[in-house]
Amino acid sequence: MSAAALTLTGVSAGYGGQTTVADVSLAVPAGARVAVIGTNGAGKSTLLRTIAGELPLLAGQMRRCETCARMGYLPQAATVDRRFPITVYEFVAMGAWQRMGVFRRMSPAVRQSIANALERTGLGAVSRRPIGELSGGQLQRARFARLILQDAAMLLLDEPFAGVDRPTREALMQLVDSWHAEGRTTLVVLHDVELVRQRFELCLTVDDGHAQLTPTAELLAVRPADAGTARHDFLRNALRA
Repeated sequence: MSAAALTLTGVSAGYGGQTTVADVSLAVPAGARVAVIGTNGAGKSTLLRTIAGELPLLAGQMRRCETCARMGYLPQAATVDRRFPITVYEFVAMGAWQRMGVFRRMSPAVRQSIANALERTGLGAVSRRPIGELSGGQLQRARFARLILQDAAMLLLDEPFAGVDRPTREALMQLVDSWHAEGRTTLVVLHDVELVRQRFELCLTVDDGHAQLTPTAELLAVRPADAGTARHDFLRNALRA
């Protein structure tokens, strides 16, 4: 059995004085691909932000393995101000700041890493354009390129495929697959049932103020007799094909 990359014990998460998800206890195996699923407003983003350290724990304990202290977090795309006067290259290069610091000069090795990340995400030809000129799919590729530079052992992605076309989604999903092959742990908020079924071995379900980790094959094994049950309704509303 893999060691745990992330362990939550009695964790409660929320903000504005309100608890959204309470008493969460689970262990995410190192290197796992975890689909985070739930209905809109269930608390998926709040839980992810808490794991990322953007929101304080309201209760409980959270432990990450030593390697997984290096964590990359991709919030929803709406958080990016596309009016900011910065090129694609400069936007992606921000991912290296965590390792080299904001005020240090970029070494040739770092510049090569930036070039590699741009090529891996198909953005080499547009690296000098302002980010405001990018399509939605190109901007999401740039955000993934920035994540590559962070070289994180654990990656938290909040609806990374929302609003992108199918080729872009598949290209970005291949990056997630490559991170899995490298032994990195990924938690990804998703709503696509087939993507969850085919590419994620575990599901973190967030529902009715609670969260639990379940093998995907077990969770999605819905029988005809399940129609109309609370479990069936949750899956129907949380995942769309």
